[in-house]
Amino acid sequence: MATDDTIVEGVAGRYASALFELASDSSNVEGIERDLVNFQALLDESPDLMRLVRSPVIAADDQGKAISAILDKAGIGGLTANFLKLVTANRRLFVIQDIIKAYRSLAAKARGEITAEVTSAFALNDEQIAALKETLKASVGKDVTLQSRVDPGILGGLIVKVGSRMIDSSLKTKLQNMKAVLSGAGA
Repeated sequence: MATDDTIVEGVAGRYASALFELASDSSNVEGIERDLVNFQALLDESPDLMRLVRSPVIAADDQGKAISAILDKAGIGGLTANFLKLVTANRRLFVIQDIIKAYRSLAAKARGEITAEVTSAFALNDEQIAALKETLKASVGKDVTLQSRVDPGILGGLIVKVGSRMIDSSLKTKLQNMKAVLSGAGA
């Protein structure tokens, strides 16, 4: 049976739902979300940390020690640290990015917001983020939380995903479409 609430499906969804329930019970949904965003930023900044998280050949003990040291250094403690250590001990660290994404979606839904994933060729400034949020709010009728990432490979423009809808106005896609049209015209 299909469901509209796809964020609670799979391993990442189950872990995110469990963490969200614990965070709700302790009235700390925003604090946990902030810690998870900080951890995601660490992942984005460090290829070595990303390898540690994704590698199945690193022993669980070594992964656990490394994660504990990273959490201490980053100032991530309490429920978030315990959760990340549990995920590590259960050998599910490879899905942590999906868990973070699912948790953020649950938190946004609880606030009455919709989450939009935005990919840009360069980091958006505060003014551009505010304008994009307003445009999306006008389109979907709800407050929008942006999860942005930078991918220089799209060359320019944006790729915006809200729920199951995706708007790809990237320069890379436009060039590919133009190439397809031009190669079809020469045939």
